[in-house]
Amino acid sequence: MKFEDLRKLHQKKYRDELGYFLVEGEHLVLELQKAAKNDARLSGSEIYVTFEFGQWNSPFPVHVINARHMAQISETRAPQGIVAVVPMFGPLPPRVGERAGERAVCLHEIQDPGNLGTILRTLAWFGNFRCLLTPGSVEPFNAKVIRASMGAVFHVPVETDVPLASLTARYPRIACLDTRGTPITAASFRDHDCYLFGSEAHGLPNAEAGAPAAALFTIPGSGLIESLNVAAAVNLCAYELTRAR
Repeated sequence: MKFEDLRKLHQKKYRDELGYFLVEGEHLVLELQKAAKNDARLSGSEIYVTFEFGQWNSPFPVHVINARHMAQISETRAPQGIVAVVPMFGPLPPRVGERAGERAVCLHEIQDPGNLGTILRTLAWFGNFRCLLTPGSVEPFNAKVIRASMGAVFHVPVETDVPLASLTARYPRIACLDTRGTPITAASFRDHDCYLFGSEAHGLPNAEAGAPAAALFTIPGSGLIESLNVAAAVNLCAYELTRAR
C-alpha cells in the first residue's frame, strides 16, 4: 500500500474503500501476530516501525520509517513507534472455528466506541461468544474501539449490519436485557442462544419496529438511577453465563 494511503485509513470511508485498518501500539500488534497464527484472514498485514523497533520480529513484512512519517499515520498524540496495517475481515464462515455452546451477544445501534471495545474485551476474556452489531452501530475497526478492546477484536467473531429481524431465523431462543423481567441469576437465563442489548441512548425498539420476540431479563439494582451502562451490563451477563454453579 502507498504511504499516502495509510493516512487515509483514519477515516471510515477510506477503510471501506481500501479494505484495511490501522492497529497502533506494541501490545495490539503482538495480539495481532498471536491471532494470525490461527487466522489466515490476517495474513496480509504489514508492520511499520520507527528505528527503535527496527529489529521487530514478525511474520509480516516490516517497514522502517522515520518519526515524522510515523506521526503522520499515528492517531495518538504520542506515537508508540509501531503500527500495523491489517486487512478488514469478516467473521469466519459457518462452522469454521465454531465451538460447541457458542452464544451470541447482539448489540443494537451501539454508538460509543469505548463501550464496544470494552464489550469485545469482556467477550474475549470469557470466551465462546460471538458479537453481532445491527445497522447503525459503531464500526469495529474504529481506532478507539480497537484500543479499548486491547486486541480482543482479533479473538471475537464480529458480524456487522445484522438486522434485528434476522435473529429469529438463526436463534430459536433469544433473551433481551431490560429494566423489567426475570433476574439474570435465574437458571433460565442460561437457556438462550442469543442475548440482545439496546443502545446507550434509545434502548431497544418495540416488536412493531422489528425487534424479535424475546424473554425479558433484568440486572437487579437499587433503582437510584435509570439505567446501567451497556458495557457494564454485558460484563455482568457474560460472567453470569460462564460462572460455575
